[in-house]
Amino acid sequence: MTPAAPALPPVLAVGAVVAVALATVLVGVLGLRISRTTSDFYVASRTVRPWWNASAIGGEYLSAASFLGVAGLILVNGVNALWYPIGYTAGFLMLLLFVAAPLRRSGAYTVPDFAAARLGSGWARRATSVLVVLIAWLYIVPQLQGAALAVGITTGLPGWVGSTAVVAVVVASVIFGGMRSITFAQAFQFWLKLAALAVPALILVLWLAGRGAPAVGSAGELTAALPSGAVSLAAPDGVYRTASLMVALLFGTLGLPHVLVRFYTNPDGASARRTTVIVLGLLSVFYLFPTTLGVLGRIAAPDLAGHADATVVLLPARLVEGPLGTVLSALVLAGAMAAFLSTTSGLLVSVAGVVSQELFGGGVLGFRIAAAVAAVVPLGAALVAGPQALAGSVGLVFAFTASTICPLLVLGIWWRRLTAAGAVAGLAAGALGCGGAVLAAGSVRDPVAAALLGQPAAWSVPLAFAVMIGVSLAARRPVPTATDRFLVRIHSPERREHP
Repeated sequence: MTPAAPALPPVLAVGAVVAVALATVLVGVLGLRISRTTSDFYVASRTVRPWWNASAIGGEYLSAASFLGVAGLILVNGVNALWYPIGYTAGFLMLLLFVAAPLRRSGAYTVPDFAAARLGSGWARRATSVLVVLIAWLYIVPQLQGAALAVGITTGLPGWVGSTAVVAVVVASVIFGGMRSITFAQAFQFWLKLAALAVPALILVLWLAGRGAPAVGSAGELTAALPSGAVSLAAPDGVYRTASLMVALLFGTLGLPHVLVRFYTNPDGASARRTTVIVLGLLSVFYLFPTTLGVLGRIAAPDLAGHADATVVLLPARLVEGPLGTVLSALVLAGAMAAFLSTTSGLLVSVAGVVSQELFGGGVLGFRIAAAVAAVVPLGAALVAGPQALAGSVGLVFAFTASTICPLLVLGIWWRRLTAAGAVAGLAAGALGCGGAVLAAGSVRDPVAAALLGQPAAWSVPLAFAVMIGVSLAARRPVPTATDRFLVRIHSPERREHP
């Protein structure tokens, strides 16, 4: 649902969108001049340094759910929604502990490459490829829905214009420059997104404080405004839903293909670890600002709950009269477009890498064809599907990745007995269990069953791990020598690493 009139002057809103799109395309053109080899297109020739790579990861990881959805959830649900930014950030701690450095040392281009090298199985590679593509498509759809919402609510244009514009710009950037130019664009877009939320949040706090608004009047008043929520932790299924959500967010980060592929761009395992530490710091700073805007919206503009996912765009113009509020909302809109573009481009790069190797023989031309082809399906789904709560829909994608790619990586890196049959069986169990539960949740009326199906990570993740382990142990075959060599390589520090 959108307001009857545009929330911003159409010229200003369109100008903000076009400016971000042009900047992204210009970086893509720059990438065309320096991205010549296959390695450039797939992994930026593995030369991206930690700070630059961390900024790029922040750019692609902080999607529509983070930029728009977190503030909207806090506006509607209060303190209960704080689990989302906590989980999104803490997931990178899991990456640091279990995946980052060994995955980089594997020498793979993509997650299916890792599965093939670790398990020596074409079936495992193909199963992983299908899941990577499916996960990326599921994740792209909320970005395009967010673009439709933001463009429609601020300009009055049809929502499909926003979705189509994002796909067109992203496809052009990926085709022109590949991973190297996308890295440049995503790093720029992270800092734009941070500024686009930080500046309005700080100005709104100072503005309200100067006017003696109760939103900043006392700690007691602020605390009183936060706790009430639509979902109480004391409800029969409240604790389960919260715990299951945290499982999804913590373990789901380990399976996001667009995040994992970025670790292949680091020069070595030590750089991959440093990149992850920097990302943790950047995310911790970033999430302060959508949280602040959600709190301010909950206290000073609760009527925005009807447009919760657009809270960060609408709030500045609502609270600050005159041109300043309008300009701040336009700045937020520019940051939102950066979020849609950066996340979608990272996902499309990860899909293009897999599809080109599986269907088009790899190479630069195959990568470009795959990028164009892979963008069509999520665009069609976004145009057909109805609007969804952004953070909630992305949270379900995290549950799916936690139930599939995460067990494959964790066991593939840390358990030498994992077999190809076990991996494929576990991937199937996690995918069918989690996906089937989410699809069936809408038809269940019992609240406990609805909680178990609607937020399945608490049981679907252990199920996937258990099936992988059980089927692998049932094989009772000796571990191949090639497996031991592979594990030694991914767990042995490079010469450049220092204790």
